[in-house]
Amino acid sequence: MNKSINSIIRNIKAIVLTGIVVTLFMGSTALAQVAPPFSNSIMKDNETYAYLVAERLEYTSITGSDPLAWDVQGYIGKSYDKFWFQSEGSSLTSQKEGDMEFQGLYSRTITPYFDFQTGIRYDLMYSRAENLSRGFAVIGLQGLAPYMFETETDLFISDKGNISARILGTYDLLFTQRLIGQPRFETNIAVQKVEKFGIGSGFNDVQLGFRLRYEIRREFAPYIGISWNRQLGGTADMVRLEGGKVSTFGLLGGVRFWM
Repeated sequence: MNKSINSIIRNIKAIVLTGIVVTLFMGSTALAQVAPPFSNSIMKDNETYAYLVAERLEYTSITGSDPLAWDVQGYIGKSYDKFWFQSEGSSLTSQKEGDMEFQGLYSRTITPYFDFQTGIRYDLMYSRAENLSRGFAVIGLQGLAPYMFETETDLFISDKGNISARILGTYDLLFTQRLIGQPRFETNIAVQKVEKFGIGSGFNDVQLGFRLRYEIRREFAPYIGISWNRQLGGTADMVRLEGGKVSTFGLLGGVRFWM
């Protein structure tokens, strides 16, 4: 009987000792896993980012003009709020003539796929005869439409109260991980006629293009392609009166890069 009692007592002592050891081990492990103090560096959406991309830096072979063209944009800011800057334009290689556009925009993410943007735009048209410029207020949306189309839709109000809009769409076709085709569509619309800048009311033009690029590195991709531009409506009438062509087709080559 005494042997049974002693055995039970020994078992109880072993259980208690085991419990103490397990408790001490678990406690030290829990302390080792305590989360570090909170820091903004942990929250990646609170960091400031910068990005610059030259979507187009190209030369186009068009009889009588052969323009150089560019489309550069970038931003600096956080995940939801950014400052965007954009510049695009073209310059003829055969004569002193060209146009430039600059934009500075505040951008706010409003959905997982779209940013709302507002800001200012400045245009400059130059030639041997004269230089023309004008400013705009800008309201727009930029983002990824269904089926992975990159889109930009902008409304412009000039310093003279003239209203116009632009719709731009591109789509990347991956033939391989490095060989990528990009169809491009753009059209401009104006409410008022502005003869000084050669713009009629209604649809002004349609621009179609296709560029095939090869990404030597993700950040650097030379490309070749084709472009077709057609002036429409009152804008086409003004071009005809000045002896210009309302429709142009060209072969192009250039480079796309980002950093």
